[in-house]
Amino acid sequence: MGKKETAFNDIVRKMRKEIYGKGPERIHTHFIENMAVTTMYGILTPTEKFMMQSDDGKKMIHNARTQMIQDVYKDAVPEGMEQLVGSKMRHLFTDAKVEEDMAVSVFIFEKNIDK
Repeated sequence: MGKKETAFNDIVRKMRKEIYGKGPERIHTHFIENMAVTTMYGILTPTEKFMMQSDDGKKMIHNARTQMIQDVYKDAVPEGMEQLVGSKMRHLFTDAKVEEDMAVSVFIFEKNIDK
C-alpha cells in the first residue's frame, strides 16, 4: 500500500473514531480512476456488539453505519481528504455487513485520483 492510500486510511479512521468512538481495526483503500474503495474490518463498538443480539438492534446499527455516515460526509468532507487526492468529493456510497463486523465505502471524486 502506498503513502497516499495510508494517509487516506488515516483520514477515514479518524472520522469514524470521532463519530462512533472507535475506528476500524483494519482498513484498506484502493484508488481506481475517480474512486477510492475502502474496506473496513472490526468496525463495531462493544455496545453495538451487545445490541446485535436483537433484530431491531441489528437494523439500528446498520442504519447508523450506512445512512448516518453518508449524511455526515454530505455535510462536511473530512479535513485533508480532497487535498490529499487532488479532487473534490462528489458522492459516498457505503454499506455495512454488521453480522460480519465490516463495511465498504466507495468515495466518488470529481476527477481521476489514481495517478
